[in-house]
Amino acid sequence: MNRHEVHPDVDAILSIDATKGNRIVNHRGFAITPTVKQGYILPVAPGLIDLYEWVTGRPAVVVPLSTFDITPYGNGLYHVNSILQPAVATEAPVVGVALTAETAVPGSATGANHPADLADAVRYCIEAAKAFGADLLDLYDADEFDHAVALYGPMTRLQTHGGEP
Repeated sequence: MNRHEVHPDVDAILSIDATKGNRIVNHRGFAITPTVKQGYILPVAPGLIDLYEWVTGRPAVVVPLSTFDITPYGNGLYHVNSILQPAVATEAPVVGVALTAETAVPGSATGANHPADLADAVRYCIEAAKAFGADLLDLYDADEFDHAVALYGPMTRLQTHGGEP
């Protein structure tokens, strides 16, 4: 299904999802994930942190990820939710924009999403898209990514269900 939701020509993806049914991020509003690219969880881009703080006027909140979170659903591993599923279907960098709560709340629950939180997340995505499109925002350090691949090889196997070469 992920391959149907991701256009092959995208340069980057901001994946927005309610990420409230967990006890990992205890913050009301939204949080961002580190950039995920081709099976690698990369450092959080400084420009993404800057934009978060400029848009909200608050310190940035980052969702901690495990390797399991960036693998395809259906493999029996724990996933915080589906926010990074687009990363299994693209070579482009993917950043999650997670709508969060202070306590575990079903994201689909009636009234679970607050208009002010949605507005902040939307403004963040607009500013990130504008800066990225104007070539003023890097979602990851390309040289560092290339160096990691040279050192450790491709991690694209994590974009599969395993067992594939």
